[in-house]
Amino acid sequence: MQMIERVGKKEHQYVEEVLRDGFRTSANGKMTRRLEEAFAEKFDSQYAIAFCNGTATLHAALEAVGAGLGDEVIVPPLTMSSTTFAVLHANATPVFADVEPDTFLISAKSIEACITPKTKAIIPVSLFGLAPDYDAINAIAKKHGLAVIEDDAQCFLGKYKGKIVGTLGDISSFSFQGSKHMSCGEGGMLITQSEELANKIRKYSCLGYANVGSKVGKISKKDIQDPDYCRHESLGWNYRLSDVCSAVALGQLEHLEELVEFRQKSAMLFMEAIKDAPFLTPQKNSADCENAYWAFVAKIDDDDIDWRVFRDKYMELGGDAIYAAWKLTYQEPMFRNLTLLKRETLFNSNANYADGICPVAEKLQPRLLQFKTNYFDLNEAQQQAEILSKTIQYFK
Repeated sequence: MQMIERVGKKEHQYVEEVLRDGFRTSANGKMTRRLEEAFAEKFDSQYAIAFCNGTATLHAALEAVGAGLGDEVIVPPLTMSSTTFAVLHANATPVFADVEPDTFLISAKSIEACITPKTKAIIPVSLFGLAPDYDAINAIAKKHGLAVIEDDAQCFLGKYKGKIVGTLGDISSFSFQGSKHMSCGEGGMLITQSEELANKIRKYSCLGYANVGSKVGKISKKDIQDPDYCRHESLGWNYRLSDVCSAVALGQLEHLEELVEFRQKSAMLFMEAIKDAPFLTPQKNSADCENAYWAFVAKIDDDDIDWRVFRDKYMELGGDAIYAAWKLTYQEPMFRNLTLLKRETLFNSNANYADGICPVAEKLQPRLLQFKTNYFDLNEAQQQAEILSKTIQYFK
């Protein structure tokens, strides 16, 4: 099989079901409930709660574990800034731990060095589709009484020592944004084994409504028709996923294995292309982990090869655009200038966002070449891999 459909018949069928219901209040939420139940089963979890995006998920998770004003949350700087945004949304102080030079993932040793009496949680990121060292991270969290919130936006059906990524922390977050393994345009999911956390997550994602909970996503019509009904038990946010988006996501979930498999096959073609490149080193995979390959990433090791020159030659030869790694979050203008909508006034006094706090990440970021793997025709991926081989030959 060389080709698959990114969006298949099931996605269209399920959207049609929602549209036929005409957005009636009585029907609202049925497709989202189906998605949550199917996602929980697929990811070996007791509870799954759908969200409007994969940043809202992380914010709600932090609220659920009690992270807030005065607390610190440890995050990696080498990832999409939304991981840190969620900490800011919770009014907590982000603390950046460095990454490993070979896996490009958050370092357990650096995490431990960042812990203070104010640390509340750790958000490890399974960057590019590979899980970090969860045994070490969880041991540190247990030692210090910290919550672990997995950011698995880029890792669907990845494995860590035989366990599915998403079952390793207290709460795990997935994104359904357009570039992810499965998508409904925008959306997300939180999973957890804890009923207590699931109840909090649901309430905080549903405007603090009474009577919603781990597996109940809406209040009843009978309740809201009662003039004495008190709706809001706590502050909450409107983070719910629409049924139309849930319909698309459910269809995607039902062929997720093949969507992930095609990314992995594309990555292997790129891996073969660079095997004889003395100046390119791919993200290191542990033998006991399975990489979901949201992207295939390699590091330029030769100081004489300029990132932009390499990218330009690749594209000149017919290659697709190569993506750079994100600017380190604390090096973005919002942190440089502390234009954080006054969240900066809530930071703990020891907060440090100067250059040098994560030297490994600072060295890596400008050297990473990120090749997309979302080819649903392997012939296209093969062509790109051959272009990469030609590019490598040019620089040898």
